[in-house]
This record gives sequence, structure tokens and C-alpha cells, in this order.
Amino acid sequence: MSGQTPVSGGEGLERVSDPNPVMEVRTGMWGGASGSSDTSGYNGLIRTVEMPGDSSRPYGGWFDAVADRMAELVPGFSAGLTLVHRGEITFFVRPEKLLELVAVLRDDEQLRFECCAALTCVHYPQMTGQEMHVVYNLLSYTHNRRIRLEVALADPQDHHPHLPSVVTVYPHADYQEREAWDMFGVIFDGHPALTRILMPDDWVGHPQRKDYPLGGIPVEYKGHVTPPPDERRSYNS
Repeated sequence: MSGQTPVSGGEGLERVSDPNPVMEVRTGMWGGASGSSDTSGYNGLIRTVEMPGDSSRPYGGWFDAVADRMAELVPGFSAGLTLVHRGEITFFVRPEKLLELVAVLRDDEQLRFECCAALTCVHYPQMTGQEMHVVYNLLSYTHNRRIRLEVALADPQDHHPHLPSVVTVYPHADYQEREAWDMFGVIFDGHPALTRILMPDDWVGHPQRKDYPLGGIPVEYKGHVTPPPDERRSYNS
């Protein structure tokens, strides 16, 4: 995936050219964490973390029929990567095709994925040009099937990544998109009221991003203020 080409605006990814992109190389038992003391004896361990490659056809079971129907109704929807792993299938989708695709997935009689059971994000800061992945788990009540859609977005430092809202297709995704904005900073264009849902309205930053700083923020609970971790009493002295 690291060989994908950004679409216009730098907000999404178009095609996959690297079959197994390396995300990072970890060393030692603790992944080479800065300042950690590795006394496990595994300090010479080196582990390469890479994205899985594209699954080959046939996918098996009903996966092939669903994939063919999606390609027939929305040509060019795929970002070039489809993963079959542990009995589940994930389609990587081009962001400009997302809204058209989910409408077809909901309404077509052969597909009928009526429910967006979950919507979330994953932040991969080491994947240059595709740092933010938005994930949709879809459920078909009619056919008792589940699939996953994944959209990889660039995450430039000067502005937030954008993606069309699916609320017009799945109204119950309203709160899930608000949480994804609150925690990860993805802006869902067309959302009726994209406001924070967990953090206060004036909160700065998005806490589930991996570049979000840890500690340093006082927490107030029912009138009692707990100091940030680096200012609390040390019990080691």
C-alpha cells in the first residue's frame, strides 16, 4: 500500500502498487521504545511489520459473488486491495467512490447490507501518505453476511483529512462519525452536525491519534482536580 498514488487534494489514495509495504521495523522485546531497558534477553530480536498483500481469487464462498456485484454496479470502486483473513473480507475503497458504493450495498437486492454496524478509524503515522484509515463494518440482515470497507486517507499536517459522510445512507452512523471526528480528527463532509461527542467542545486535539501527547493535562472530576501524571507525587523516593 505504500506505493499508492494520492488523488487530487491529497485526501485519499487511488491504487495499490506495493503488495506488502513495510510499516515499521521493531527491535527488542518492547519494539525499540525510547528509554526502555530490555532485560529479557530478546534485545537482538528484529521484527518487520508489514501490511498483508492482496488476496487472490477465488476468495471462497459468497465473497466472490459480492465482489463481482460491487464491481459491476460501481466500476472502479476498489483501491486495488482486497483482504480475506480469518473468514472475513475487507475491500479497500477509493474515497470518491465511497458514497456511491454504500448506497448500492444498501439497496441492491443481491447485496442488501442494510446496517453500518460499526465505523471507526485507525491511525498509522508511519504510513506516509495514507496515515488515516476509516473502517466500516457492514451487516446484511437479509442475507446474514458481513463485509468490511476500508478507506485510506492522507493526513497532512496543515489540515484534517476529509471523507464524505454516509449519514444520508446510514442515518445511525451519525454518532459514529462524530466519535471518529472527536477521537481522530477526520472531517466527514455533509454530516448534519459534526461536533465532539466524548470530549468537551473546546478540547484541543484528538486523543486516539498516535501522535497525541500523553499526560500533561489536569483532570477535574466532581470538583477535585487531579494533577497531570508528571506532576503527581512520586512514591519511589
